[in-house]
Amino acid sequence: MHDIQNETDTRGIEIDDVGISGLRYPLYFEDGHLRQEGIAEIEVTVRLQHDRRGTHMSRMVALAHEHLRRFDPRRLPHVLKVGADLLDAPALAVSVAVPLSTTVIAPATGTESFQVHDVRFDGRWDDGDTTVITSVTTEVTSLCPCSKAISDYGAHNQRSRVTLSVTGHGDTPYPFGVQQAVRLLERCASAPVVPLVKRPDERVLTMQAYDHPVFVEDIAREVSHVCRERGLRHSVRVRNLESIHSHDAVAYVAAG
Repeated sequence: MHDIQNETDTRGIEIDDVGISGLRYPLYFEDGHLRQEGIAEIEVTVRLQHDRRGTHMSRMVALAHEHLRRFDPRRLPHVLKVGADLLDAPALAVSVAVPLSTTVIAPATGTESFQVHDVRFDGRWDDGDTTVITSVTTEVTSLCPCSKAISDYGAHNQRSRVTLSVTGHGDTPYPFGVQQAVRLLERCASAPVVPLVKRPDERVLTMQAYDHPVFVEDIAREVSHVCRERGLRHSVRVRNLESIHSHDAVAYVAAG
């Protein structure tokens, strides 16, 4: 059967990225600490040479089936190289987005529940150079320092959605794990978000937040400060889902 994708294109235009997106596929995640099954959303693209009419998108699904169903971010550079060879491409990118959960223990009663975090891995192989960006988004509690300072009692607080992205290279593609990222983001907030709380837990969490007020700027800076101390190339994005304003507060920091 004639392979139309392998026909020559004479327009001389290289395509930066072409491939598949929105592929929902089951996987088993394992990074040495966290083990979980889930449904991921996968994207695979290649840089297409100027003289190639098309790429082989069925091979991208095959790559996901053969090499991403058991997903270890530490092995992603190997998967990228395999994919580049399979598709005969000078550059290949793979993105895997999957919700992952961690155990949360209520501070007073010890009640166990689970918090789900949005996690994304963006890997790229480009002429032998490999980068992997691990992004973890979680929700924490923030209490306004200004509100606390000017109020006779109480202070407004809200959930904050924080995303930490860490870039790995070469032999260290995964320098900061998902669980490490979640714990760091919780420590840099006023208090964690706990899905299942009893009244004694609510009391502890409310007072903890009151004792540790932070602006959106404080969260972004503190997360970045810890990452800089560890020598991590990173970015931090914070969004306070404001409780008394008609707008949200946002902050962004990137380093490395």
